[in-house]
Amino acid sequence: MRTAYFTLLAILNACAVAMAQAAAQPQTDVPVKTVVLFSSGVGYFEHLGNVQGNASTELRFKTAQINDILKSLVLQDLDKGTVSTVTYPSQDPLAKTLRSFQVDITSNPSLADLLNQIRGAKVTITSNAEKVSGTVLGVEKKQKSVGDKGNPIEVSVINILTGGTIRAIELDTVGTLVLDDSQLQEELTKALTALTQARDQDKKPVTINFTGEGNRRVRIGYVVETPIWKTSYRLIMDDKAGKLQGWAIVENQTDNDWNNVQLSLVSGRPISFVMDLYQPLYINRPIVVPELFASLRPRVYEGGMTTPAAPPEAFALNRAQALNGRGGGGGFDGRGGRDVVAMQGLAAPAREMSKSLSDLPQLEAISSIQAAASAAQVGELFQYTVGNVSLARQKSAMLPIINDSIDVERVSIYNASVLQKNPLNGARLKNTTDKHLLQGPITVLDAGSYAGDAQIDNVPPGQERLLSYGIDLQMMVDNTKNSENAAILSGKIVKGVLEISRRHQASLDYLAENKSDKDKTVIIEHPIRQGWKLIDTDKPIETTQTLYRFKGTVPAKKSSNLTVKEEIVDGETIALLPADIGQIDFYSRTSEIPKNVRDALVKAVQLKQAMVDTQRQIDEHNKSLSDITTEQNRIRENMRTVASNSQYYTRLMSKLNEQESQIEKLQSERDDLTKKLDDQRKGLEDYLGNLSLG
Repeated sequence: MRTAYFTLLAILNACAVAMAQAAAQPQTDVPVKTVVLFSSGVGYFEHLGNVQGNASTELRFKTAQINDILKSLVLQDLDKGTVSTVTYPSQDPLAKTLRSFQVDITSNPSLADLLNQIRGAKVTITSNAEKVSGTVLGVEKKQKSVGDKGNPIEVSVINILTGGTIRAIELDTVGTLVLDDSQLQEELTKALTALTQARDQDKKPVTINFTGEGNRRVRIGYVVETPIWKTSYRLIMDDKAGKLQGWAIVENQTDNDWNNVQLSLVSGRPISFVMDLYQPLYINRPIVVPELFASLRPRVYEGGMTTPAAPPEAFALNRAQALNGRGGGGGFDGRGGRDVVAMQGLAAPAREMSKSLSDLPQLEAISSIQAAASAAQVGELFQYTVGNVSLARQKSAMLPIINDSIDVERVSIYNASVLQKNPLNGARLKNTTDKHLLQGPITVLDAGSYAGDAQIDNVPPGQERLLSYGIDLQMMVDNTKNSENAAILSGKIVKGVLEISRRHQASLDYLAENKSDKDKTVIIEHPIRQGWKLIDTDKPIETTQTLYRFKGTVPAKKSSNLTVKEEIVDGETIALLPADIGQIDFYSRTSEIPKNVRDALVKAVQLKQAMVDTQRQIDEHNKSLSDITTEQNRIRENMRTVASNSQYYTRLMSKLNEQESQIEKLQSERDDLTKKLDDQRKGLEDYLGNLSLG
């Protein structure tokens, strides 16, 4: 079988040569020239180049990007040529793809199995220096004796029809086997190509064919998923003004190097979705994958930031003492005097370095950077364009896009839900550039040194935002003094229902104490409560969906107070018919309610009181009837124990007669009282049912 193995190798080598010849056909390189990255996570890529005559170019994409290519690919032959076809590998499972060819190599067939598949094909075989050409009839198994003892073994024999003769040739003796059918050879080559491509499932070639004459310019454009381009900023503040430096962070995650491309960075969220166009569908109804919308979720300043503050002054002093050998006692880490000695050895060089650094001017982060981007409004979007960008594939880069002066006001921002006692060091930034500032982190440099980090939301030109970058330890705020009260405003009656209007008022004091040597601007953030409105309070400088922002100044070494007063008017409804007399009586004596309403309430109280009196009398009659009934039961029990002709029996009978007369009288009076109560209730209902005052 070793010879058969080499025979199969010969077939595969022949196919490989055919594949190499096909691959050797000239491909035209059309390089990428324009890249547009969107903040929504997609990118538009445009290739521009020249082709000669009938030509093709190949672009390679990740499998996950093919759907985007099929959805968005745009092509143009600029010089009277045409685009003929765009080809790409099938997405069918490998086994299904291999079974679609005339030669099925799905199960890694042996040479005998392969020859059985091509029965009827014309081949040329070289065996024992003899060349035989003919048609394959098939392969069969035969027994062959080997060795001195003639032990039988099984061998594979190919039967070939040559002219009118059938030749049987053992596969072990075959040196070469050539497929004379070019179509069959091409099918086998395609099957092997599919097998090769399946080994690299993450890369798919897309071949674009152009038809025309002469040298022509062609353009290729498409949209694919890309990493979101990001921004980071440096805010440099001094006593005079502020400067903003912006960097764009981009990644080239494509399979093409960017050589001198025009890179545009677009701040906006165009709608983009993914639809499965690559997967072949074998059912009658189309299947569409649910649409996905990728977008950033910008952070709004509402919650502020609680960046750790710089170490307290006392801590900094202790550390300096340790560096100079005056830490005292146990050394820097508590392990004995050796560490103190080591620090003493470093003290002199440290002092020299500190002296040399102090001779330098403050770090000026703006002068050495020039913005490489031009900015422009594109419809509802905003874009930065950078020319001549070179970035190798699978590399990232930072590009300067903003380097402008900007209006900055130092402020201390207090929000009790962020920090109870201290405000935050912050700034009120107004976008005085003509550029759209995309959301991102800001590193704040104050007087040439690091002051903290902040986060900013999208800021179009002309708009303002707050940012905070540290804890203001030089200012304290006390917001513990608050009060609430409620008062009745008015009342009215609508068809027997008393409607009361109440006003609730709340007051909260913010006492800010400035311990620094400079006046400070403070912004107080006060939560908005649904339905409440401000009264007797300075107008806030701005209002968000959840906060009022009040602005004021606290002089150095002094305190200032802001009082926020709010009120809300709500209502209470009381149905007078079932209401308690005491409740109605209370409102009838409330001076804030109009007099005609109070008079009506007084009358309602009188009517209800009359009903109460009548009901009390009915209850008394019922009690009397119950007592008499109990007494009669006692008398009847006694009568059973005495003789009917005795004087005592006669006496008991007489008393029963008297009680029966009392019962009849009480029942008659109770019936009259019940009728009276019904009349009183109807009178009250009629009075209240049509009563509307106030």
